[in-house]
Amino acid sequence: MRLLIMVEWRDSFLDLILIPFSLLIPMAYHVWLWRAVRLSPLRTAVGISSATRRLWAISMTKDNEKKAVLVVQSLRNVIMGSTLMATTAILFCTGIAAVLSSTYTIKKPLSDTVFGAHGEYMMALKYVALLLVFLFAFLCHSLTICFLNQASFLINTSSSLLCPAAAADSDSDHDHHHHHHNPLGLPSTMDYIGEVLERGFTLNFVGNRLFYAGVPLLLWIFGPLLAFLSSLVMIPILYNLDIVNNIKSDHSSSSSSSRRIDGKADKNAGDCTLV
Repeated sequence: MRLLIMVEWRDSFLDLILIPFSLLIPMAYHVWLWRAVRLSPLRTAVGISSATRRLWAISMTKDNEKKAVLVVQSLRNVIMGSTLMATTAILFCTGIAAVLSSTYTIKKPLSDTVFGAHGEYMMALKYVALLLVFLFAFLCHSLTICFLNQASFLINTSSSLLCPAAAADSDSDHDHHHHHHNPLGLPSTMDYIGEVLERGFTLNFVGNRLFYAGVPLLLWIFGPLLAFLSSLVMIPILYNLDIVNNIKSDHSSSSSSSRRIDGKADKNAGDCTLV
């Protein structure tokens, strides 16, 4: 009995050490990324994308009669990407569920060459972890589609939601670089549209990162060492995608050219200050 326990402990030793590190490293990176977005958003691709989306929503609502088709086409591209990711995630879930419910020998792949534990309980744990990750990715992408569809309707009907007096007050406030305060303390229509748009893109971001997190868990089937190495390789790839390193030079050049803007650019600068 003691010999059997020692053999099981020796087989699961790498799993108990490497798999928690494989999960903690991406989690620590995304906590750091969230802090970077909060402190210096224009140094990250997430913060720049968020600011440009709000500016895009403002510009689309100002002349919506000519840009309504552009709004639908722009959001449709993101919706198609989320639909593809949601379909892929649910296909993975279906395949994993089929493997769990079957008695085929695929439940014990390469049992002689896999480093780490490969018993029935451990293999079931690996497949269940994969199933949960892809289910949450599917949920995030499904909610993304709902929020972006709602945002497209809100942007194309924003002129009807705002009365002319409120729209005129909002434009005058943009010129004076401060927000429009309504007597009831309710958020303005543009704030609500921007919030719905940001929820959709945030869920899309979370769904993509959950999908990426499925890669180490998928490689965990063949051993914890591959899962740990894939987590280490993924961090510099995500860092290069998330962090903008040339923002200082761009900021210096933009500050020198901002002194020569005309009256129309001043109005756009008010929108940038609002964002």
